Amino acid sequence: MSRFVRASKYRHVFGQPAKKEHGIDNLKVTSSAWDTNVVSASAKYISINWSASGGGAFAILPAPSPFTGAPGLPTKLPDIVPLARSHTAPVLDTDWSPHSDTIVASGGEDGKVMIWQVEPSAFEDWGVDGWVPRDFDPVLRIDASQRKVGQVLWHPAAQHVLASAVGDHTVKLWDLGAPENPRVVLGGHGDTIQSLAFNPTGQLLVTTCRDRKLRVFDPRAGGEAVRVGEGHGGIKGARVVWMGEHDRIATTGFSRMSDRQVAVWETGSLKNVKTITLDQSAGVVMPFWSDNNILFLAGKGDGNIRYYEYENDNLYGLDEHKSSEPQRGMCFVPRRAVSTTDCEIARAYKLTSGGIEPIAFIVPRKSDSFQSDIYPPAPSSEPSLSAGEFFSGKPISLKLVSLDTGAVSSAAASSTSLPTRSATAPVPQPVPSPSPAPSPITKVASDPTPIATPVSTSAPAPIPVSPAEVPIPPSRSTSYVPDDGKATALQGDNDRLTAELREARAQIRNLELQVESLKANARKAAAALLDGN
Repeated sequence: MSRFVRASKYRHVFGQPAKKEHGIDNLKVTSSAWDTNVVSASAKYISINWSASGGGAFAILPAPSPFTGAPGLPTKLPDIVPLARSHTAPVLDTDWSPHSDTIVASGGEDGKVMIWQVEPSAFEDWGVDGWVPRDFDPVLRIDASQRKVGQVLWHPAAQHVLASAVGDHTVKLWDLGAPENPRVVLGGHGDTIQSLAFNPTGQLLVTTCRDRKLRVFDPRAGGEAVRVGEGHGGIKGARVVWMGEHDRIATTGFSRMSDRQVAVWETGSLKNVKTITLDQSAGVVMPFWSDNNILFLAGKGDGNIRYYEYENDNLYGLDEHKSSEPQRGMCFVPRRAVSTTDCEIARAYKLTSGGIEPIAFIVPRKSDSFQSDIYPPAPSSEPSLSAGEFFSGKPISLKLVSLDTGAVSSAAASSTSLPTRSATAPVPQPVPSPSPAPSPITKVASDPTPIATPVSTSAPAPIPVSPAEVPIPPSRSTSYVPDDGKATALQGDNDRLTAELREARAQIRNLELQVESLKANARKAAAALLDGN
């Protein structure tokens, strides 16, 4: 045995779960068997795939701090909470925009991708007598596929660029300023896409697939993968995460003998550089990367969270956070949201069968001053370029924020290239939709700060709006801004249509209840007739 201990400032990292009163209970988590993280988080809110009748839904809640909880939010939720429920089939995945803590995307079994905007007023007066929950309305609907949308993922650097993995084994990239057709389609998968991840600048995208292949794409060029390699031997639940600025990706999956594994791969050739066998449990392992060079691994159905430090193509085990409560899903918040005063380097939200538990991962330090050695600059919430600039091939310079001063700086422009693609891909032509679909609902303006303005699903054509804040501005060469008179009129029309939509939904819910009541009476009558005979 070696007499020397490897030097590391993260050797003593530990997970500190929140107090019971700082968590959230009485959640109705989805029972869908589809494999995603089930929960997602921004710096302000969390989204949870919900178990709801009459279509698909997910809940949006204020994100509780592991140190103070969520101000104004009761620990035990009421039985009825505001939901985002415009999907007509179960919601399979959600993802929060890295450029706005109030914008979330969702994908569902109905083949739709929807964009939602959260207003702080939605959570006022919780628990007050007479409080009536008001459901959220999407600000954009996209007919992404005639089959399910299994995953959604925002681009890390380009504003309003969204990737969706759909049931026809392709990944579609959308410019939300012009969502009539996908800007790029990435194909070549032989089976169901299990996960996808961008590199930090978003110039490369990697996927895992049920055909046991790893694929690396140039998301601006489209078409087939530029690199294809063999992944884990088993077909069950492979996941992938990009390891920050390192030229490496990490995957979790199963061997042919059903051993759970974690592996590190070189991205240029997809050569395996390290594989570790974890155990023989059955739950899918969810990987999460921190720019502190720490890889977190959380298995579904496990009570523990392992974490490893990456150095020189090796994964060194640090410790594990242990708990008796198994996790249904998990997510981590953006690193710019951690508490530096508490020496918190990462924050996880552990989803159990009926609750959310915040967990702070802390480096123990005695000093109260800012610890610059454990807080490298984090990705900023400011986008580096527009969607139009991204798809036209402009080099990407990632914006970083100092966790000490809050100052935003730009990293050196990256021009990553792969052997079979040029560094700046040609502008791909829009892919025509395979079948006619209703016109999507978009909103157009020039101010970069978003605001929610829900619109009716019955709108026959895109309606330009110019509010003070805009969630989905167009990324084409110019942005149309209507004059104040037209904007006021359109705002009034939107408010009226929104009110009509809410009233119609309330009537639908009442009719559903009446139908259920009639069915129950019919069953009772049938049972009485059978008993009489």
